[in-house]
Amino acid sequence: MNGGICPKCGLPKELCICEEVAKEQQRIQVKVNKRRYGKEVTVIDGLDPYEIDLVDLTKFLKAKLACGGTVKDTSIELQGNHKERVKELLSQKGYKLEQIN
Repeated sequence: MNGGICPKCGLPKELCICEEVAKEQQRIQVKVNKRRYGKEVTVIDGLDPYEIDLVDLTKFLKAKLACGGTVKDTSIELQGNHKERVKELLSQKGYKLEQIN
């Protein structure tokens, strides 16, 4: 058995609140960068990779926005200009709109 207790909060894995607490403390920046040949890329910065599963969040955003994307270091890059929709989707996932710029 994988010891079903979270090492951070001491609660069983099913009741763990670490990720919810981390979501409230994030200062997220969403910006659009222009790349070569006029392509636009939406970049999401400010997420803590140790507290939030960036790969899982990227998969969710790519599926909802029907675009390609990747995780680079501590930021998420999505192909295209999705600035406003990303803010809506992050708020649905439990992030506070006041913390998203």
